[in-house]
This record gives sequence, C-alpha cells and structure tokens, in this order.
Amino acid sequence: MISTEFTLPCGVILKNRLVKSAMTERISNRKFEPTKGHERLYKDWSTTGAGLLITGNVVIDRKHLESAGNVCFDDEMMLPKISSWAQASKSNESQVWVQISHSGRQTNRFGTNRPLAPSEVQLKKMGLFGKPKAMTEEDIQEVIKGFVKAAKIAKAAGFTGVQIHSAHGYLLSQFLSPRTNIRTDHWGGSIENRSRLLITIIKKVREEVGASFPIAVKLNSADFQKGGFTEEESLEVVKMLDNEKIDLLEISGGTYEKLAFFLMNEEGVVMKESTKRREAYFIDFAKKIRAVSNLPLMITGGFRSHEFCNEVLKNGEVDLIGMGRPFITNRKDIPGFLKGEIPTLENLVLRTGMKQFEDAAEGGFYARQLIRFSKGKKLKTNMSPLWCSMFLIIYEFRKAIAKKIG
Repeated sequence: MISTEFTLPCGVILKNRLVKSAMTERISNRKFEPTKGHERLYKDWSTTGAGLLITGNVVIDRKHLESAGNVCFDDEMMLPKISSWAQASKSNESQVWVQISHSGRQTNRFGTNRPLAPSEVQLKKMGLFGKPKAMTEEDIQEVIKGFVKAAKIAKAAGFTGVQIHSAHGYLLSQFLSPRTNIRTDHWGGSIENRSRLLITIIKKVREEVGASFPIAVKLNSADFQKGGFTEEESLEVVKMLDNEKIDLLEISGGTYEKLAFFLMNEEGVVMKESTKRREAYFIDFAKKIRAVSNLPLMITGGFRSHEFCNEVLKNGEVDLIGMGRPFITNRKDIPGFLKGEIPTLENLVLRTGMKQFEDAAEGGFYARQLIRFSKGKKLKTNMSPLWCSMFLIIYEFRKAIAKKIG
C-alpha cells in the first residue's frame, strides 16, 4: 500500500503514500531567502522516492520567525532563488509543498519583545518570549494577505502545493485555542469565531491559487492543556475544513508549552501501553475524524515499520504516512523501506539523563543534522547530548547578533 499512488481531491496524483513532513531547516540567508543549502537538502530528499516533501516553516512576516534562519515569502523579488529551491526539490518527480506559518506569541525575544497574538496571553517558558500585543482588525487583515501572498509566491516559484500551519501553538493554532484566544469580537468566543481566521485564509488562498493547486492544513488534535483546544473542538474544525474541500489534513498536537506531547492524552496523562505499541501517536483520533469527514488524512509521528504503515493504509485509517526524523537518521534506507526491502527504520533517541533537558537535546541534535546536510556533510550520531540541549538557544542568539552587526 505505501508504494501505491494516491489521487488528491484537486486531481493531483502522488506517486506513493510516504510524506516527508515539515522540519525547520534554519538555513536562510540574512535576507530571509533560501540558499544553496536548501537546494542540496531537498535534492537529496527527493532521491528517497517519497511521494511528497513538505518544507519546514516558511513564515509570512520576518518579524515573527518560528526560528532564526526561517525563509520568509513576502517579496516577489526573491522568486529566482525560491524557484531554484523548488526545481531542486522536484528532481525525482516528487510533489513539494510549502508549509506557510506565522508564529504569533511563539516568536522569541530574539525576534521581537512584543509579538502579535490573538490576545495578550504570554508564553512563559524560560523567559524567552515577550508579552504579546492583541491583534487589531488591521493586523488580522494583514495576516490574511500575508498567507495569500506567500501561497502566490510558492505557486509562481514552481512549488506544487501549500500547507497552512494551524497546529503546534503557532498563530492560527492560538486563534483556535480558548486558552490563548480570549477575544470578545467575531474572531473569538465560539469555536466558529475562533476558526474564522483559518477558514478565511483557506478561502482566500483558494481564490488565489485555483482549484487544481493542492491546499493542505496541519491541525492539532488537541493542545494537551487544561482549558486549551480539545478533541471535540478539533472535530468541529475538521467538519468546517470538509466543507472547504481542502486536499489533505495532517493531524498533530501540542504546543511549545507541551513539547512532549507524543505520549500524552488531552489531560496530560501518559497514554496506555497498547496505544504506544501502535506506533502512530494520533491513530485513535484519526478514527474519530473518519466518522465525521471524508478528507484525505495524514498522520505524522511514530511510524517506523513497513508492516504497520501498510496495515493502517489498508484499513483506511489514514491515506498518507508522514515521517520527519527518519528523513534525517534513515535517509539512505527510505528507498528500500518503500520497496519493503528494509522492514523497520530504527528510532534514534538522544538522552542527557536530565529530564528537563531531554526535549531540547533531541531538538538540537536534529537541527544540527539538517544544517550539516545542507552543507553536504554526513549524519553524525556521536554528538554531546548536553551541547545539543543548548544548541538552539545559542544558535538563536548568534543569528540575532549577526543580524544586528550586519
């Protein structure tokens, strides 16, 4: 099943069911443009044979970066460099979609001390995030225009689709959550109002790119926080997305405040062993989606065995299999995995021995590998876990200093 074609509602055909999901590259130049590193990285990924590659966060506002080194699609003067990235990515007939994002209150202090957000609800994590400014109507309209412009640039450059990022606690996810959206106007309150920004952006993007250009959405199943976005609300949003006839729904979960969401349920309680053994972190929620929607469905997180991927595809639990980290640690194994010659992609886990540093260590390890790959270097597994745990903060700081000097 994983090696079979899949036709999207818009008519585009994916050559197989395996997707490289979004992972932040952090390798733009100082003008927020893609580099030769992007071309090298995505050309290499195209040789894996995956049917679809989704880029890391491409932001719409250079003041609201998800991370230092993000590309920003806000200027059509960038088109030659963006086009080179797109062409390199398609060198093995893969579909390549741009993940479009705005970080909102999850923009760190290295970017701005007063990020825009639905409401003035501050993210309190290691003192890295400033108190946000509640968006005005004008701010919201500018964000809508920003998403549309980014989609227009992506299509003009030769990318074959876009994914609108409405998960992981970024801006559109913040609007969906009653924990971070306490507005009393038509952008807040009921789930219909909290969904308004996402749905408006989808409609406007569709008007811009046309009916035959794929539009995907990445959506949280839940925030895994008390008072946050719930599974019930997520299902209501799914019904709205069904009406908009998007081409793919990717399910994920969590926010910066709940990084270790993979093995937790909505209340933050560790999942039972039977759920963990099923590999895919959100497979149970996928069944609930199937009951209310016919949208093509993708889950990212946990898939490692060829047998299990085929099982869930055959059962119709999902339509596409999303993987992230295997495209770093097992990149050369993926062609064989698609053919069934390699039954399992080994899961590489990095541990510091200190619980409070584990998430940062894993994030830093994979970020460093992507930067290495973009320079033509090979996978390096013998990295210091402690140094990896500090890498992202140091990297953000260095990039901020270089920007000021430049």
